[in-house]
Amino acid sequence: MSGAHGQGTVPVGEPGPADLRLVPPALAAWATAALTPDAPPARTVGIVLGCLACGVLLLAAGRSGRAPRWARGRPEWARSSIAAVLLCAAAAAASAGLHGADVRRGPVPELARRSATVTVEAELTADPRLSRPRVRGDHTAPVAVLVQARVLRVEESDGRSTRTRAPVLMIVDAGTPAPGGGRAAWLRLLPSTTLRATGRLVPALAGGERTAAVLRVRGGSGPRVVAGPSGAQRLAGRLRAGLREATDGLPGDARALLPGLVVGDTSRITPELDDAFKATDLTHLLAVSGSNLTVLLALLVGPPGLARLAERRGLAPRLGLSLRATALLAGALTLGFVIVCRPDPSVLRAAACGTVALLALATGRRRSLVPALATAVLLLVLYDPALARSYGFLLSVLATGALLVLAPGWSEALRRRGVPPRLAEALAAALAAQAVCAPVVAVLSARVSLVAVPCNLLAEAAVAPATVLGFAALATAPVGLPLAKALAWCASWPAGWIAEVARTGAALPGAGVDWPGGWPGALLLAAVTVAVVLAGRRLVRHPWWCGLLGVLLLLAVVRPAPLTRVVTGWPPPGWRFAMCDVGQGDATVLAAGAGAGVVVDAGPDPAPVDRCLRRLGITRVPLLVLTHFHADHVAGLTGVLRGREVAAIETTGFEEPGQEAEFVRKEAAARHIPVTRAVAGEERRTGPLAWRVLWPPADTAPAFDGPNDASVALLVRTGGLRLLLLGDLEPPDQQALLRSPRAAELAGVDVLKVAHHGSAYQDPELIRLAAPRLALISCGTGNPYGHPAPPTVAALRAGGALVLRTDRDGALAVGGGEGTAGPGREVEVTREEP
Repeated sequence: MSGAHGQGTVPVGEPGPADLRLVPPALAAWATAALTPDAPPARTVGIVLGCLACGVLLLAAGRSGRAPRWARGRPEWARSSIAAVLLCAAAAAASAGLHGADVRRGPVPELARRSATVTVEAELTADPRLSRPRVRGDHTAPVAVLVQARVLRVEESDGRSTRTRAPVLMIVDAGTPAPGGGRAAWLRLLPSTTLRATGRLVPALAGGERTAAVLRVRGGSGPRVVAGPSGAQRLAGRLRAGLREATDGLPGDARALLPGLVVGDTSRITPELDDAFKATDLTHLLAVSGSNLTVLLALLVGPPGLARLAERRGLAPRLGLSLRATALLAGALTLGFVIVCRPDPSVLRAAACGTVALLALATGRRRSLVPALATAVLLLVLYDPALARSYGFLLSVLATGALLVLAPGWSEALRRRGVPPRLAEALAAALAAQAVCAPVVAVLSARVSLVAVPCNLLAEAAVAPATVLGFAALATAPVGLPLAKALAWCASWPAGWIAEVARTGAALPGAGVDWPGGWPGALLLAAVTVAVVLAGRRLVRHPWWCGLLGVLLLLAVVRPAPLTRVVTGWPPPGWRFAMCDVGQGDATVLAAGAGAGVVVDAGPDPAPVDRCLRRLGITRVPLLVLTHFHADHVAGLTGVLRGREVAAIETTGFEEPGQEAEFVRKEAAARHIPVTRAVAGEERRTGPLAWRVLWPPADTAPAFDGPNDASVALLVRTGGLRLLLLGDLEPPDQQALLRSPRAAELAGVDVLKVAHHGSAYQDPELIRLAAPRLALISCGTGNPYGHPAPPTVAALRAGGALVLRTDRDGALAVGGGEGTAGPGREVEVTREEP
């Protein structure tokens, strides 16, 4: 190798086959660390002593020439490898046992079993973060602040104080965000900060993170800080805060994504954006990962494609740095990267792998990243055995291993068949990573993404510029905020592209398919993947077959509406009304012309209602009616708004619960959608639809007992059918409808959307008057409320109604009634096939 690439060039030969000698010891340590933390101490000691004795005996016997009987006849390298596996397993068992004992040691676990109220002095070990909003029944569970910490001192109610070092998860009920206090004050805390908190200890969940207990804290007044963070964490905090300030003026997606992509700050990531990244298997880009460090090191030491060589590319030779100086500078960069980005599994893996590679670079020797990766895994699981059970760590290692082992061969095969080199490398990398990671993702999500590979290909081109410009903004923010804002603005273009790829991919009707969850499902998917890879090796020799299969896959992902209707029969031609299957909640659609539909309620989760509207072909919503503000009717609002033109939102005037009402106002204001109040007597028409609002009253509202009493109720006419939609009206309000001047119009409706998910609280007189031929109930499978109530179903059937429910029958579509009037008109109902 000539010296054309700069000072310090080291002659190297052609790289040989990958060195796999460290792989078995690393896997043995990983498996042992994953299996032994919860083992009884005696069993752990037995494993350690047994493996240690066998390993030492094998090494000693090999040197003396008297090998054990089971090892005789084996070559020296095999005996050494077996000994290394045994010794690494012993070390991992010892480390896992000590860490497990550390969790169980001290008074915290016993206090947690007694649900004791204590005052602790604790040191933060990670950045505080917000829990994700969850719908529980008709309310959204309060968002809490989650804090990983290490308890240094615990004081019991009797005044007894004990020193300890127990890891805990603090769940802080800090109320709503408030400048200078409450939730905001907790979220500003930095790792290594020491604070005092009073709360109730409860046992940690089995199989969760490595914690001795959970401490539930009421922290509305803010944290009580005992000691501030370390100097390194203060510097990292200033840098991260500077990046947030530099990105404040960016568009929504780039503002949320850029801090996460650069330093792992995901505080601005919305649940909707998070779901889009999960649906497209782009979560490794949502937060900082080892790829970020790879990009930075590549700028310094050269491109990753030369990783097997002591290359002299990048900025280092142009700055006149020697080989060892380059390694030292890269090591300092790696350490700073881990501190600023926090030691997440992927970051730790990348840092350890990079450190081993840098040591090889400093000595000027040949290196291979496969042993570097194996060494990283070995060191990390010995240092922190909890990583052995981390899905993030597993995905990170699998993806890196696929890129090192599978991708080069696949790339070469693609190049031999005429694929351009750059495209072949990118395609092989995406395919290899997806092949090995998909089974693990299926364990977590019970779903397989069909758009992961193209989305990763499209996003990958933007990762490097977004990362480099983002880190430049991070470094310049403390000294020149205007320059940092300019750099962040430049970075917002590639970051916005990544977010748009995720949203577009997730919005495709066939973006993913349901798959059996758990490890049995993972094994099944792994078997299918192996079969596809083996078949693919034969298919690449037949371009026409490849093209045909590609077209079929494209059709399965895009699912054109005419083709989908022919294949699945959904939605049925001429449908008038559809009830979406959104679990324990309500979301219904009234057809209002080609691609248009009036949506009544949005369900408890954005994904199901978005999927339902997509399958129905709804792209325009002339009106979205939210009958009341319970979470099981409005929490899915962003799913209705996703990628659709929504002209207006109409709601009840009773704005409780306040949290959900504020959520609706905020989302509507962000998209400039007018919000109006529905009042009894209001009549509207759009396309083939005509409806009148029956409730709530137009005059001064009565003293409602709760949001259900203020539900918007509608009487709808479409295509000769009459539908009565009752929201969640309670019996007193149903009785008030019977006393209204136009109550006679409620008689003999074709379709009844049963109030309150078919609960037992129904007015029998209204059911008898309505006398529906079809009664539809929206409820969730196995819901804790017993919906629908057997007496309600019995009363409806006694009146001659066909009763269908989403928990058993899935999504439902109603048609018929064209050109007919009166009791003889036909009502057709279609169930969506799973």
